[in-house]
Amino acid sequence: MSKRALIRKEIDAIYAEGAVLGEAFQNNQDKQFQYDYQRWYTKALKAVATLAPDRYAEFRNYYEIDPKRKSLGYGSYVIQDFFKNVIPSGYPNFDSRNQALRCFFNQLTLFKAIAERIDSVVANIEGELYAELQDSEIVIARQLAKVRLRAAGALMGVVIEGHLQKVASSHGVTVGKKNPTNADLNDPLKSASVIDIPAWRKISFLADLRNLCSHKKDAEPTKEQVEEFIQGAEWLTKNVF
Repeated sequence: MSKRALIRKEIDAIYAEGAVLGEAFQNNQDKQFQYDYQRWYTKALKAVATLAPDRYAEFRNYYEIDPKRKSLGYGSYVIQDFFKNVIPSGYPNFDSRNQALRCFFNQLTLFKAIAERIDSVVANIEGELYAELQDSEIVIARQLAKVRLRAAGALMGVVIEGHLQKVASSHGVTVGKKNPTNADLNDPLKSASVIDIPAWRKISFLADLRNLCSHKKDAEPTKEQVEEFIQGAEWLTKNVF
């Protein structure tokens, strides 16, 4: 099961637990609701903080008493008030259970909505991790170039190839070969207008440098060529998406 599927499964389970909890509360099982809600809220709050940080404060505000609250009434009553058996004065017909239930269902509705963000959030996390990995490999290549120029060039060739494959995949560009090289990826990306002609030419040049580092045994790459290759890989990973 993929990472996204596992996260979605967990979110669905938390939501289902909340739905059962709300039904129990509607059936006047107040003590059970108070006990189970605390466990549910702890799990749900963490999920909201991760998947919807912009809704985090709103989610908390349905439960937690605002320390700056100046008055208590229909608009400011929260679930924590209900648990503390607090009832606002001046409202003879105030239904504390109904107000607490309203707050809870607002939380549940908000929580349901964050499931739609799973794909984008996981994609962002994966993208950030991938970018960090590329940056670290570029640093390693520069250190490796001080010892073995070919090895540094070979590493950058792998970085470029992996990045171009990721770009092709994200744009739905079909590549004929099962294990395409940089050159095999370059033309389809240009044909699909993912990259322009200057970028295509630069990638073609980088492909030549990779061949020099990885395949041509009759000519050794120079320090300047390997450094240009590393700089080209760095440019590619920061500018072609």
